[in-house]
Amino acid sequence: MSLTLKQLRYFIAAAETGQVSQAAVEMNISQSAVTAGIQGLEAQLGVKLLSRGAQGVAVTAEGARFLSRARSIMAAVHDAVHSPLGEEARVTGHLRVGLTYTVAGYFMARHYAAFRRTYPGVTLHLSELPRAAIEEALVAGDLDLAVMLTSNLDNTGALDSETLFRSRRRLWLPSDHPLLAKAEVPLAEVAAQPYIMLTVDEASRTAGRYWEAHNLKPNVVFATSSVEAVRSMVAEGMGVTILSDMVYRPWSLEGQRIEQRATREAVPSMDVGLSWARAQPLSDPAQVFRAFMALTLGGGG
Repeated sequence: MSLTLKQLRYFIAAAETGQVSQAAVEMNISQSAVTAGIQGLEAQLGVKLLSRGAQGVAVTAEGARFLSRARSIMAAVHDAVHSPLGEEARVTGHLRVGLTYTVAGYFMARHYAAFRRTYPGVTLHLSELPRAAIEEALVAGDLDLAVMLTSNLDNTGALDSETLFRSRRRLWLPSDHPLLAKAEVPLAEVAAQPYIMLTVDEASRTAGRYWEAHNLKPNVVFATSSVEAVRSMVAEGMGVTILSDMVYRPWSLEGQRIEQRATREAVPSMDVGLSWARAQPLSDPAQVFRAFMALTLGGGG
């Protein structure tokens, strides 16, 4: 088996954009090259990584597991290529970074470790805060940068942002649910099901916007700030939910299976990225961190 970095980049790009055509545009190559690369990867692994539908591509359960590994491989390659040999690796100082809950729990750990290895002279001070508190701290100068859900950013007048990747939102279902027979599930049929609502990181507010846009309302039977609670309840058959691929895992803590399906109507993605105060120039450590994150995620598609 000889996987190539191109195959991994193509797969990650298609998985994150949900469109082979969009992945090709972002990577400045032909759509056929992306398709051939992903098909070759699937053939070598012996599993289907992406399912194709009318709205684009969706990550399969096997694809979700491999996606995490592929991102780690690309991050490791980036670390090797950008090891601290140049001038910018000698940057020193302190950097205050705000994190929202989802970013802290499901995204930041591996990037923190990689950054510290590459730039040992920069000390990172991480703070987990709600989105509104992060925005206030950035404007006040109490934080230098934030890694947060840029799709939730409110104070766009005073803050700049850069999206690093977009995570698709899809329907989560227990393994025996009748809606699994459908490749794409209409939101009206989701609304008829018992619904488990996640509230952390303003998830319920975000969900409210796309439900209202379709003149629908979910039948919420339980609301919780715990992603693991949502996972367990869906797996047990208490209800369904719509959440992003970034927090998806195919198994609950109890070892029960959770399946995914695309919704027929468009649901906005959960976008993760950087934010900083427009009026304050970024320090050298902040510029290095911004470039590192962009290159790490860019290297992964």
